[in-house]
Amino acid sequence: MPISKYTKKQNIMNALRNKVQLIGNLGMDPEVKALDGGKKLAKMSIATNEHYKNAKGEKVTETQWHNLIAWGKTAEIVEKFLKKGSEVAVEGKLINRNYTDKEGIKRYVTEIEVSELLMLDSKK
Repeated sequence: MPISKYTKKQNIMNALRNKVQLIGNLGMDPEVKALDGGKKLAKMSIATNEHYKNAKGEKVTETQWHNLIAWGKTAEIVEKFLKKGSEVAVEGKLINRNYTDKEGIKRYVTEIEVSELLMLDSKK
């Protein structure tokens, strides 16, 4: 029985509903923690750059910073192979969370939970 065009479109839309793809460089060495049960969590940030010319024709580089988290095997790979400056391509989903800091102020955080990671640095 063939899949209808509607079902195919719906499957594609569901796959794209919360998907992020970025290429950038790590701004710090990854912070990796071993949690109870041995599962690992890696936290890192990457910078992405956009280049354009302003109204005066001058080249401008705009940098955006993105907080990433990776779990399990992906966190182990991050710990073993990545360091500040490493160029990576990541795919994942946006996670929004909040917490109350030591001063009692509610803070909001947006992170990318990494599901796929590609190291782009050439072998040294």
